[in-house]
This record gives sequence, C-alpha cells and structure tokens, in this order.
Amino acid sequence: MLSSFNKLAFKLRCLLTQEHGQDLVEYALVVALIAFGATAGMKVLATGLNTAFSNVSSKLGSYVS
Repeated sequence: MLSSFNKLAFKLRCLLTQEHGQDLVEYALVVALIAFGATAGMKVLATGLNTAFSNVSSKLGSYVS
C-alpha cells in the first residue's frame, strides 16, 4: 500500500513540475484574444456594411420611383 502511495506521490510531483502544458495555455490565451478582437471587429464591420447597403438601397429606390 505504501509503495502505491509513493508511486502516486511521485507521479503528482512530476506533473506539478512539468512545464509542457504551459505553452498550450499560452497559445489558448492568444487564440482567445484573437477571437475576441475578431468578434469586436465584426460588429463594427457589420454596422458599416449595413449602413452602406441601406444607402445603396435608398439610392436605387429613388432612381426606380
């Protein structure tokens, strides 16, 4: 029983001292930041496109009638 506890403690100590997952967390944070920026940018872009199409629609409507 003590041997299996020592193995478990050793595995946990190894997991806590490893830094392999650190890069993955940093990449995930960068991807989240890019996604947040893209989402915020898309809202501004969508508003601009909506305004442009509304202007075109009103101009075409005035030419037709």
